[in-house]
Amino acid sequence: MGRRSRKRPASAAPAGTPPAPPGERRARREERDAALRAGLTPLAPGERPTPLKVAAGLAAVLAVLNVLFYVAGVDVEGEEPALAGVLVFAVIMLVAAWGMWTQRYWAVLGFQALLAITISIAALALMVAGNLWAVLLCLATIGLGGWLFWSLVRVLGRMKVPRPPSA
Repeated sequence: MGRRSRKRPASAAPAGTPPAPPGERRARREERDAALRAGLTPLAPGERPTPLKVAAGLAAVLAVLNVLFYVAGVDVEGEEPALAGVLVFAVIMLVAAWGMWTQRYWAVLGFQALLAITISIAALALMVAGNLWAVLLCLATIGLGGWLFWSLVRVLGRMKVPRPPSA
């Protein structure tokens, strides 16, 4: 196909307009970032936004349920899970819950990484879901996990905002 036969995107700059230089784009981006940062207020000592409470609670519940399911003898795909794996997962979740509850940046960031992995696995599982229940479970995991992930982004931003000096 010749160049004239392709449509140009509506947002494309006119042919004679050169693109903005990298320095100018960087300056605009920095201005926008500074404006967004100015709108963030630091977390007060002991303040726990709702997404942080939900994430800490979810981590604690997952740790306890994982151990309870093992004790109850629940099989995973016809096999009994290894005790070491169950305990390692439970410890990781309990440490994450404690870290998030005490406003540790590394804990929230680590939990977000686990959420991202879970969302990705649920999206891949959605492609091979064999029944309506599996589809609904995957969609719920993607939707709720995505909401929690996105909500924790703002919490992380507020955790990094420096506190103003006390007068």
